[in-house]
Amino acid sequence: MSEDLLGRAKALLARLIAFESVSNRSNLPLIAFVEEYLSAHGVASRRAPNGSGDKTALLATVGPRVDGGVVLSGHTDVVPVEGQAWTSPPFVMREADGRLYGRGACDMKGFAACVLAMVPDFLTSPLKRPIHIVLSYDEETTCLGSTDVIAWFGKDEPRPSAVVVGEPTMMEVADAHKSVATIRTVVKGYEAHSALPALGANAVAAAADVVSEIGRLAREYEKGPLDPRFAPPYSTLHVGVIHGGTARNILARECAFDWEFRGLPGVLPAIPVGQVQAFVDTVALPRLTRFVTGPTITTEVEAVAPALGAEPGSAAETLALRLTKSNRTIAVSFATESGHFQAAGIPTVVCGPGSIDQAHKPDEYVEESQLAACLAFLGALAGELSR
Repeated sequence: MSEDLLGRAKALLARLIAFESVSNRSNLPLIAFVEEYLSAHGVASRRAPNGSGDKTALLATVGPRVDGGVVLSGHTDVVPVEGQAWTSPPFVMREADGRLYGRGACDMKGFAACVLAMVPDFLTSPLKRPIHIVLSYDEETTCLGSTDVIAWFGKDEPRPSAVVVGEPTMMEVADAHKSVATIRTVVKGYEAHSALPALGANAVAAAADVVSEIGRLAREYEKGPLDPRFAPPYSTLHVGVIHGGTARNILARECAFDWEFRGLPGVLPAIPVGQVQAFVDTVALPRLTRFVTGPTITTEVEAVAPALGAEPGSAAETLALRLTKSNRTIAVSFATESGHFQAAGIPTVVCGPGSIDQAHKPDEYVEESQLAACLAFLGALAGELSR
């Protein structure tokens, strides 16, 4: 691999990091940059915008428009930086000691930079099957930003034979990951003076009851089912945000909390949601409404990213192991868009530069050596598709 190629990838990574494509903002400026870059190389691209038009996924194909190609998929959004103790500006790439720092450097603009850096090489390769480049949005929030593009494959776009989602795995081949369901519960009570609790219904107290039950269920899931390929080897529940109440001496009118379930393959999110709902119906809601009628507890599953189940010997696994010169796969506990590709019937693996240990942290970084390994992988892929 030439120094020019690695330098091109680093320069592209710096440009991508500079776009503050946090999930609650538009990714259109970043997509416009990628479109212009691809167009300068004679590569056409196609947008798949969201309903409001402020975000879009992008699909570009290099090589013949035939079935049997390979998708290289990554997301453009990143997590927020507010409240994190960065030692340098998070949206300005900093290079030090073989590491490239910046929000998204690892998760997962490093992979996107490598793919884009390889476009000139892809174009000069005698590809017999295409390489499809997919860049999505909202992976960090709903994992739904790639679904419109996925629906195109096999219809008005060629059907690929394999997908590589470039989330950070240290360039190991992950053939399985957990699902994630993001869930919101809203408790509506009835305000009254705190000295006279029989005149109202305390939404915060009811929410605390449900949160406590989620914690109890989390401890139950620690007992099984278990899969030693994952760390931790069990499904997990977690309450991340809670808001409620007006003042110390007022029974709270409303309290809402956001929680999640990360399930082993085969453990469906509907199971814990149903368990929580059973507690609400039999314990929490009767307790909340014991003095007044009208308070409610509602739970909504906002988004589900399905698990990626292992498919030993699949086209994606066989290809990725050959390209990485490895004879083993791993499983990861974080969720990706891979499950949506697999649900569409396309064999999928996760393999990308960097470590998930660096993701979502201040001073996020990717090792330069990991970019080099990713570029070598992509070069080998071009060779594979040229045979």
